[in-house]
Amino acid sequence: QVQLLESGGGLVQPGGSLRLSCTASGSIFSSETMGWYHQAPGKQRELVATASSGGTTNYADSVKGRFTMSRDNAKNSVYPQMSSLKPDDTAVYYCYATIQIWGRLGYQAYWGQGTQVTVSS
Repeated sequence: QVQLLESGGGLVQPGGSLRLSCTASGSIFSSETMGWYHQAPGKQRELVATASSGGTTNYADSVKGRFTMSRDNAKNSVYPQMSSLKPDDTAVYYCYATIQIWGRLGYQAYWGQGTQVTVSS
Protein backbone atom coordinates (compact mmCIF):
# COMPACT_ATOMS: atom_id res chain seq x y z
CA GLN A 1 0.00 0.00 0.00
CA VAL A 2 1.30 3.42 -1.00
CA GLN A 3 -0.17 6.83 -0.26
CA LEU A 4 0.90 10.31 -1.35
CA LEU A 5 0.07 12.90 1.30
CA GLU A 6 -0.02 16.54 0.18
CA SER A 7 -0.04 19.78 2.14
CA GLY A 8 0.76 23.47 1.78
CA GLY A 9 -2.02 24.73 -0.44
CA GLY A 10 -4.03 27.82 0.36
CA LEU A 11 -4.93 31.37 -0.59
CA VAL A 12 -2.14 33.86 -1.31
CA GLN A 13 -1.94 37.31 -2.88
CA PRO A 14 -0.26 37.89 -6.25
CA GLY A 15 3.50 38.07 -5.79
CA GLY A 16 3.37 35.91 -2.69
CA SER A 17 5.03 32.59 -1.98
CA LEU A 18 3.87 29.12 -1.07
CA ARG A 19 5.63 25.86 -0.30
CA LEU A 20 3.93 22.58 -1.06
CA SER A 21 4.86 19.22 0.38
CA CYS A 22 4.29 15.66 -0.78
CA THR A 23 5.34 12.61 1.19
CA ALA A 24 5.00 9.03 0.00
CA SER A 25 4.38 6.38 2.64
CA GLY A 26 3.78 2.65 2.66
CA SER A 27 5.66 -0.44 1.51
CA ILE A 28 8.17 1.51 -0.54
CA PHE A 29 11.33 -0.14 -1.79
CA SER A 30 12.40 2.87 -3.83
CA SER A 31 11.03 5.88 -5.65
CA GLU A 32 12.32 7.30 -8.90
CA THR A 33 10.49 10.37 -10.21
CA MET A 34 8.43 12.57 -7.92
CA GLY A 35 6.74 15.73 -9.09
CA TRP A 36 3.73 17.95 -9.34
CA TYR A 37 1.00 18.58 -11.88
CA HIS A 38 -1.76 21.15 -11.75
CA GLN A 39 -5.21 21.49 -13.24
CA ALA A 40 -7.04 24.80 -13.58
CA PRO A 41 -10.79 25.08 -14.15
CA GLY A 42 -11.66 24.22 -17.74
CA LYS A 43 -8.16 22.98 -18.56
CA GLN A 44 -6.36 19.65 -18.69
CA ARG A 45 -3.91 18.50 -16.06
CA GLU A 46 -0.41 19.75 -16.91
CA LEU A 47 3.10 19.05 -15.69
CA VAL A 48 4.57 21.65 -13.32
CA ALA A 49 7.89 20.18 -12.21
CA THR A 50 9.62 16.88 -11.49
CA ALA A 51 12.65 15.69 -9.54
CA SER A 52 14.44 12.38 -9.94
CA SER A 53 16.08 10.43 -7.14
CA GLY A 54 19.42 11.45 -8.64
CA GLY A 55 18.65 15.15 -8.28
CA THR A 56 17.68 16.00 -11.86
CA THR A 57 14.87 18.57 -12.03
CA ASN A 58 12.57 19.58 -14.85
CA TYR A 59 10.22 22.58 -15.01
CA ALA A 60 7.40 23.72 -17.20
CA ASP A 61 8.21 26.91 -19.10
CA SER A 62 5.46 28.77 -17.27
CA VAL A 63 7.14 28.30 -13.86
CA LYS A 64 10.85 28.45 -14.69
CA GLY A 65 12.61 31.01 -12.51
CA ARG A 66 9.74 31.10 -10.02
CA PHE A 67 9.41 27.53 -8.75
CA THR A 68 12.21 25.49 -7.17
CA MET A 69 11.97 21.76 -6.53
CA SER A 70 13.66 20.14 -3.55
CA ARG A 71 13.66 16.45 -2.70
CA ASP A 72 14.45 14.36 0.36
CA ASN A 73 15.02 10.78 -0.76
CA ALA A 74 15.26 9.46 2.80
CA LYS A 75 11.78 10.79 3.55
CA ASN A 76 10.36 10.08 0.08
CA SER A 77 9.27 13.71 -0.05
CA VAL A 78 9.31 16.52 -2.59
CA TYR A 79 8.88 20.24 -1.90
CA PRO A 80 8.16 22.80 -4.59
CA GLN A 81 8.92 26.32 -3.37
CA MET A 82 6.67 28.63 -5.34
CA SER A 83 7.40 32.35 -5.47
CA SER A 84 6.16 35.35 -7.46
CA LEU A 85 2.81 33.65 -7.72
CA LYS A 86 0.37 34.83 -10.35
CA PRO A 87 -3.41 34.48 -10.68
CA ASP A 88 -2.75 32.08 -13.58
CA ASP A 89 -1.10 29.72 -11.08
CA THR A 90 -4.49 29.13 -9.48
CA ALA A 91 -5.25 25.43 -9.79
CA VAL A 92 -5.48 22.15 -7.96
CA TYR A 93 -1.97 20.79 -7.55
CA TYR A 94 -1.42 17.03 -7.61
CA CYS A 95 1.61 15.13 -6.40
CA TYR A 96 2.89 12.36 -8.67
CA ALA A 97 5.40 9.61 -8.04
CA THR A 98 6.77 6.47 -9.66
CA ILE A 99 7.38 3.95 -6.89
CA GLN A 100 8.66 0.40 -6.61
CA ILE A 101 6.85 -1.57 -3.92
CA TRP A 102 8.88 -3.84 -1.68
CA GLY A 103 8.93 -7.38 -3.05
CA ARG A 104 7.70 -6.45 -6.52
CA LEU A 105 9.44 -5.70 -9.80
CA GLY A 106 9.08 -2.48 -11.72
CA TYR A 107 7.65 0.92 -10.90
CA GLN A 108 4.04 2.07 -10.70
CA ALA A 109 2.55 5.54 -10.87
CA TYR A 110 0.73 7.06 -7.90
CA TRP A 111 -1.24 10.28 -7.49
CA GLY A 112 -2.15 12.40 -4.51
CA GLN A 113 -5.67 13.69 -3.95
CA GLY A 114 -4.73 17.28 -4.81
CA THR A 115 -4.39 20.52 -2.88
CA GLN A 116 -5.96 23.83 -3.90
CA VAL A 117 -3.74 26.83 -4.62
CA THR A 118 -5.56 30.13 -5.14
CA VAL A 119 -3.71 33.32 -6.08
CA SER A 120 -6.01 36.32 -5.74
CA SER A 121 -6.25 39.76 -4.18
